[in-house]
Amino acid sequence: MTAGNERMTLYVAFNYGGRAEIVDAAARYKGGGEEAFQECLYAPEMTDPDILIRTSGERRLSNYLLWQCAYSELVFSDKLWPDFHKDDLAAALDEFAVRERRFGAR
Repeated sequence: MTAGNERMTLYVAFNYGGRAEIVDAAARYKGGGEEAFQECLYAPEMTDPDILIRTSGERRLSNYLLWQCAYSELVFSDKLWPDFHKDDLAAALDEFAVRERRFGAR
């Protein structure tokens, strides 16, 4: 059913830690700047998320995609993940849509 899907790629991370990913990448890194470092990450083809939606009322990244979320917009929801529904996603995307994205120094 999803064979023709070209709009989104889903990554599932089991037993994942952002710090461990960075340490592992640093051990393989031979120099050459950010792009060369990114090639050492677990999924180098993954694009950086534009938005990270954190559920459960927590206001932290929890060691998740630390490298990739450097310029992501963060949206927080007090809802627990099982209770996060389509209308909650729409509200998060509406909040994201009105933000002025600034990427700082790269």
